Amino acid sequence: MYWQYALIIVILLLISIIVIKINRKDFSIKINRLIEYLGGKDNITSVESNMSRLKVIVKDTSIVNKDGIQKLGAKGIVEIDNQLKIILGPDSKVLKKYIKDLK
Repeated sequence: MYWQYALIIVILLLISIIVIKINRKDFSIKINRLIEYLGGKDNITSVESNMSRLKVIVKDTSIVNKDGIQKLGAKGIVEIDNQLKIILGPDSKVLKKYIKDLK
C-alpha cells in the first residue's frame, strides 16, 4: 500500500520538473524576443527595474517594436525621449538581470 503513495509522489515530482523546464524555456524565448523588439542588445543603453516596471534607455526609439512588446504581455509602455517604461509585472526584475547579463 505504501508503494502506491511513493509511486504517486514520484509521478508528481516528474510532472513538476517537466513543467518547470517548459516554463524556463518559454521565459528565455520571452527575453530574446523582448531584446529583439527593443532593437537588439546594441540599441539598449541601460536597464533598470522598479517593482513591476522595466525602464530601458535605448539609442534609437524608432526601431523599437512597441506592438511586439505589448504582445509579450506588457500592460503599458510610456516613451519619454529615448527612455521606455514598460509595465511587465513581477517578471521585470528577472528580465533586467538577464538583459544586463547579455551586455
